[in-house]
Amino acid sequence: MSEKEMSMRLEDRAARFINRELSWLAFNERVLAEAWEKRNPPLERLKFLAITASNLDEFFMVRVGGLQMLAARGSRRKDPAGMTPREQLAEIARRTRAMVKTQHACYAECIVPALEAGGICAACVDDLSKAEMSHLERVFEQEILPLLTPRAIGPDEPFPSLPGLTIHLGVRFHSPSDEGNGESMGVVALPRGMPRFCAVPGRNGYVYVAAENLIEAFVDRLFPGREIVETFFFRITRNADLSVREDLAGDLLAQMREVLTERRLSDVVRLELKSPLSAAARSRLAEAFEIEREQIYEAAGPMDFSGFHSLVEMPGFDELKIEPWSPAPSPAAPPHMSIFEAVARRDILLFHPYESFDPVLRLVEEAASDPDVLAIKQILYRTSRRSPVVEALKRAAANGKQVTALVELKARFDEARNIEWAEALERAGVQVIHGVRHLKTHAKVCLVVRRESSGIRRYVHFGTGNYNEQTARIYSDVGWMTCREEYGADASAFFNMITGRTQPLKFQRLAAAPLGLRPRLLELIRDEAQRARAGQRGHIMAKVNSLADPEIIEALYEASRAGVKIELSVRGICCLRPGVPGLSENISVCSVIDRYLEHARIFWFHRGGEEAVFISSADWMPRNLDRRIELMVFIPDRSSAERLKHILRICLDDTEQGWRLLPDGRYVRRRSESGKNLRSQKMFQREAERTARRARGERKTVFEPHRPSANRR
Repeated sequence: MSEKEMSMRLEDRAARFINRELSWLAFNERVLAEAWEKRNPPLERLKFLAITASNLDEFFMVRVGGLQMLAARGSRRKDPAGMTPREQLAEIARRTRAMVKTQHACYAECIVPALEAGGICAACVDDLSKAEMSHLERVFEQEILPLLTPRAIGPDEPFPSLPGLTIHLGVRFHSPSDEGNGESMGVVALPRGMPRFCAVPGRNGYVYVAAENLIEAFVDRLFPGREIVETFFFRITRNADLSVREDLAGDLLAQMREVLTERRLSDVVRLELKSPLSAAARSRLAEAFEIEREQIYEAAGPMDFSGFHSLVEMPGFDELKIEPWSPAPSPAAPPHMSIFEAVARRDILLFHPYESFDPVLRLVEEAASDPDVLAIKQILYRTSRRSPVVEALKRAAANGKQVTALVELKARFDEARNIEWAEALERAGVQVIHGVRHLKTHAKVCLVVRRESSGIRRYVHFGTGNYNEQTARIYSDVGWMTCREEYGADASAFFNMITGRTQPLKFQRLAAAPLGLRPRLLELIRDEAQRARAGQRGHIMAKVNSLADPEIIEALYEASRAGVKIELSVRGICCLRPGVPGLSENISVCSVIDRYLEHARIFWFHRGGEEAVFISSADWMPRNLDRRIELMVFIPDRSSAERLKHILRICLDDTEQGWRLLPDGRYVRRRSESGKNLRSQKMFQREAERTARRARGERKTVFEPHRPSANRR
């Protein structure tokens, strides 16, 4: 769409927004572009390919599943971009088919040759020697066969319920005992937890056979006495857009268990097939899973690229991997000093994974053992499988502390783990809150109450990411630790509001969704617009994962028309159209895709020179602002605020891993006009390392930037 056509359609509200689902697909296309990027080492390319596959799985389970439910009910309600559910599904199908084709082309043309050159090769069963096949036969008999459960299905029998996101080997066979047309089917699921790849011994490098191909090679052992007509692979995706009926009476934990059961039996929203396969097999599967032709996706190569993560993570082959970056210790929280002493000295801003997550863990672990700590209150949204945070909370309860944990049972795809943690914490004596009805609690906050010589002091950690030490090494997040009285009071009021189910109070330094965060954001945006109309400088910088809220977008459009310069770093979904004359010519949007997942939410407002900086758990989406409990935290400490501003500036200036959003919804790579590209994540890593080295050299510093930001005061 040309600028003139865009301008002519400004009054058409639908033309002002990019469809959310298509914007998400554009994000996954940017991730896929990293798999094509030859400057990335081969295993890094494979990692990005695997990420696109797991992203697409979740997209179909949640977004496509929900749209198919709406379409099945006959809904013609249009989204802000003016598309009905059926129109969205048609365009999604077109884009995803092209994406799947590109995934397989990338694997075959770009990744496989590079891996083979580095010594990692997939072997064809037919090309193996007798000795190699004998070894793999023993592996099959001893390690795989005991885990398999072959299931035969007669011509007139209903298809069994099969798990989603699992590779299945399908078999068509003829048996004298079969009735009717004399042709039946068999199904064998690739067992979960079983290694995806089997090493071929005696070869240089790492030569492997995929487990599904090994099962196919010995399929006659699974269905003895039957004449096999055809073997093929397929994989189904089930709808996961199922919600607990919180309007009904009953225990929330029990209702979440029911949701998990329903998810295992929900409708199939996608059928993946590995071609070639017969029309008879395709027809039988489509009938069995009650799906239409447009829901079938055929792959020319391996199924389930998400399973290739095990190749990426295997030891050795360092020359095929990215340069390792290790988190630097935070100079503000040296290991020899109590975390309480460190926070009492100064507010601490942490930037993960460039800086270690250790100070956050130490806050909970020291609190669990410190005899002066009276209480700990914490929100757990997503945690690791062997969470040290959970263990510390259990230990704190055993030591007689008053421990309260809000465990969000509705954290999608982590429900089962959170149910287990909630029950384990309750057994340990922790007071557990199972979330809040009708809302997801997504805020990231930990409060420690400690008795000191001067009286009761509260220590608080606010973050943009979860209390998960594993994802803290691969997600880019910020956290802020303080013992300022007003923040401790706000944190206490926040927890009391949740546990006591009371009406929210007016916080001193926080804004909380679903009632206070949206009005505060709109107030800040409109204040910049008002200042610009009065002839003052208006400037907004923000970093979010997603921007989809129509009211926030309209406020940004209005600020742009008033003359406010708006610079946005939006990793994923962005429904705003930047750079449209008469609407958003003062708005620019970039997206950074690199080795770490950009996850921090940081907002900066010029405010006539009295700059205001915030961190938040919330993206600018309706679900975050209206249907979740979220926090936005004002950062009063100048050093922390300046560093957050620096982080924003560098992300916005990334010309190596950054993409620019065009008015028509397309993204193009950003490149430096001077020829000197800036890679934000690499700069942040070097800054953290240099600051840590200088701190060890007894130079007192909390943060040493690589270069001053262009907008620093």
